[in-house]
Amino acid sequence: MSHSSPEQTCMQASLPTAIGATLAAYAWERNKVGQSGASLHRLHGRSDAPDLFLKHGTGAIADHMTDEMTRLRWLGQFVPVPSVVHFVRTPDQAWLLTSALKGKTAGELLASRPELGPAIVDALAAFLRRLHAIPVEACPFNSDHTVKLRLARQRIDAGAVDVDDFDDERAGWTAEQVWASLQDHLPLAPDLVVTHGDYSLDNLLMHDGEVVGCIDVGGAGLADRYQDLAIAWNNLGDYGEALPDRLFLQYGLPFPDRRKLRFHLLLDELF
Repeated sequence: MSHSSPEQTCMQASLPTAIGATLAAYAWERNKVGQSGASLHRLHGRSDAPDLFLKHGTGAIADHMTDEMTRLRWLGQFVPVPSVVHFVRTPDQAWLLTSALKGKTAGELLASRPELGPAIVDALAAFLRRLHAIPVEACPFNSDHTVKLRLARQRIDAGAVDVDDFDDERAGWTAEQVWASLQDHLPLAPDLVVTHGDYSLDNLLMHDGEVVGCIDVGGAGLADRYQDLAIAWNNLGDYGEALPDRLFLQYGLPFPDRRKLRFHLLLDELF
């Protein structure tokens, strides 16, 4: 596994006037990690101002960033997330400027300190319980499997699914094969909670043994709890068999629903 820096120094990007003045005298680094389709820069180096992150996208990515902005502002009432410093939207572009959270991602910590695996999993489970405890009646966003299936179908028809990125279990499959397998798992009786939408190791920031915030929340909303559990469980599988099992135990599900787990792993392949 590579431990190279996920960032590289770069020149300042072209910016709307409303944001440009805010970012004077910052040093810029482009983040090379992630699959959101947006460009992401870390802005740092000012002793008189905090570090920031700037995300930019066009087309459908700009739409997703608009979703992320509204969810950041809502989720911040309940769990730590980056604060929205500035947001600019034009018909075909979006710029989202947010505060930088302290800490390292759970993925970075596991890669560099594998002996901390059990403690990291316990922290991930605790934060997920906190997220899933947000009252469902307070959530204005619907991200359940019916919504995601509709979006997945659109992505398949547009040829936007990266079949080369499928998990080893589905290596060589087509997107249509994944779609057909999903149908075999329906109907699904959802146990709705407020979900992150992409509860991966790269989207959870940790400091002093605790999760101190989550990022990339554009898909947050009401969905079955296995939407989050499946992604975290799958990520942890890269670090052995014990950590995924520990996640369910610490979360409070010693006997996970394997059918729901398989369904959400299949669904995630299409995004």
